[in-house]
Amino acid sequence: MIIDLPEKRYYTIGEVAKAFDVNTSLIRFWEKEFDELKPKKTAKGNRKFTPEDIKNLQLIFHLVKERGFTLEGAKIHLKEERKKTLDNFEIIAKLEGVRDQLIKLKEQL
Repeated sequence: MIIDLPEKRYYTIGEVAKAFDVNTSLIRFWEKEFDELKPKKTAKGNRKFTPEDIKNLQLIFHLVKERGFTLEGAKIHLKEERKKTLDNFEIIAKLEGVRDQLIKLKEQL
């Protein structure tokens, strides 16, 4: 899944939820479930997600929504095979980007 977010230092939970096409409640739930997600909070309690948080969310989204892992399965997979999973995810993301570029080129012909 390609996430369309502008380059920023911090993202609001609304921006993140819209980019992933999910409810904000799911993002808050995943924050409680996965230790990898640690958004900063303002004095008012608003969450501010960093680009690193977005990468972790992409990985969790990929495991749970695209590959069909249960939450427990995704947690175990992230802890035991994090490097391998991250490498595979990055390769898939790059290939999806190349595919999108090729489709755009094809449409221009």
